[in-house]
Amino acid sequence: QVQLVESGGGLVQAGGSLRLICAASGRTFSGYNMGWFRQAPGKEREFVAAIKWSDDTTYYADSVKGRFTISRDNAKNTVYLQMNSLKPEDTAVYYCAADSLSYRRAVRITTSAFGYWGRGTQVTVSS
Repeated sequence: QVQLVESGGGLVQAGGSLRLICAASGRTFSGYNMGWFRQAPGKEREFVAAIKWSDDTTYYADSVKGRFTISRDNAKNTVYLQMNSLKPEDTAVYYCAADSLSYRRAVRITTSAFGYWGRGTQVTVSS
């Protein structure tokens, strides 16, 4: 089992920044592809960013590319999502997720590929 706890959400004005933090515990954190997803009211949960366990290759949704940065610190069992130039449309509950399979060679950016989820943290961007 992998337990995930997100923090760092809040209310910010458009153009501002936030850094989300995901603290992991349980199995060997370094062997899991990690991701961030978000869900806005009335919408489906969508992929935001992911980072590969083996070489820290990163993947981003087109809507956040160039504005968000995912990173990880295996020594601290932590994943980060730095969010800059925030827009009102970024408003959502943000979820940290770990791949359901450790040491998976490929990163799959679908919700079904991630078997461990945190409870989420609210991000609200005002215009």
